[in-house]
Amino acid sequence: MAARTTSPGDDEEDRLLLARAVADLADTTRFPVAFGGLETGGGVTVTSVIGGQTRSLHGLRILPLRGLGGRAMVEARPRLTSDYGSSTQITHDYDREILGEGIGTLLAVPVVVGGRTRAVLYGGARHRGSPGDVFAKPAVRIAEALGRELRIRDEVRRRIARMASEAPAPTPTTGLAPAQQEELRESYAELRSIAAAVEDPALRARLEALEERLAGLSGEAIARLPDVHLSPRETDVLACAALGYTNAQVAHALGLKEGTVKAYLGAAMSKLDASTRHAAVTKARRAGLLP
Repeated sequence: MAARTTSPGDDEEDRLLLARAVADLADTTRFPVAFGGLETGGGVTVTSVIGGQTRSLHGLRILPLRGLGGRAMVEARPRLTSDYGSSTQITHDYDREILGEGIGTLLAVPVVVGGRTRAVLYGGARHRGSPGDVFAKPAVRIAEALGRELRIRDEVRRRIARMASEAPAPTPTTGLAPAQQEELRESYAELRSIAAAVEDPALRARLEALEERLAGLSGEAIARLPDVHLSPRETDVLACAALGYTNAQVAHALGLKEGTVKAYLGAAMSKLDASTRHAAVTKARRAGLLP
């Protein structure tokens, strides 16, 4: 599997995302101790701890197949022990840290993205006994949600890196070749659909900056029309319409109802003073609102 291309800023965003997941785990399941870490270099390093009475869990490095989390990491499925200290199903490499917190029951849930464990979330209780589905099921849902968000971020980073390395420099006189122009428009529309699922404001701002760059790559746009301001959703819908999508296909791509798509498209056409979707797309491109 190819290595991900990340920057220090990307890593910090992932750690913040993990911290929110650990906080959700603590709030939702009421585990007295919740902690977790991201996979780096073949192991998981704990970076977020809630409810710890010592510092023993902070920075703990979990290796594959070692301890409960190491098994969950390799098997890519949740693992639970109701009596950590006496369990014969795990190695006891981390007894000093886990038992030092007084943890008797421990749940480890891997966060799997594309078949690879990207993080592990833990819930611990200072007693022995199974927590049951009332704790385990919410923990799994939180891990799945974290996995989806990491997958979206990975895809955005991949596209940013690809566009940075492969996009030819535009020229004001000749623009892009037809095939390159079509690829640019498809990438722009798909990026808009990915961005529509992102709630993080900082990541959304980065996506919008990238979209601005893509919209200006063709070399065909004239100066923007000062009195035309499309909303993000109107731009999303128009970008998909530019690829020839039907309203139903746009709705599927953006997770909207077909009637909502019609409303956004109608609003965009009105703002652009266009009587058809084709005319709206053409005017939006000439105004520099679409590539």
